[in-house]
Formats: sequence, structure tokens, C-alpha cells
Amino acid sequence: MVKKFFAHDEQGATAVEYGLLVGLIAVVILAAVTTLGSVVSDKFNETQCKISGKTWTAATKTCA
Repeated sequence: MVKKFFAHDEQGATAVEYGLLVGLIAVVILAAVTTLGSVVSDKFNETQCKISGKTWTAATKTCA
């Protein structure tokens, strides 16, 4: 009787699947932001340096 009751109840499994999917998407977004964050930051710093009339050195990421 208990086995018959749980055999047709798939709501819990669906909730777990959605939870895993949301977790996976969060990990992918976090990895993308971490990877692209430094690239975007460097581009903003380079643009700021060039606007101020200084020279940007890409190898050392410095503005002089």
C-alpha cells in the first residue's frame, strides 16, 4: 500500500530536478561572470587611461 502511494507521486522528483537545474545554471553564470569580469575591468581601465590622454601598457596593465 505504501509502495503504491509513492510509486505515482513524482512531485518530489520534479522539484529536485528543477533544483539541480537552477544550481547548474547558477554555477555557469558564476563562472562566466568570474571569467569575463577581469576582461571587462581591464577594458574599462584601458578606456579611462586613453581618455585621460595617458598611455596604456597592456602587458603590465598600467597607465602612465
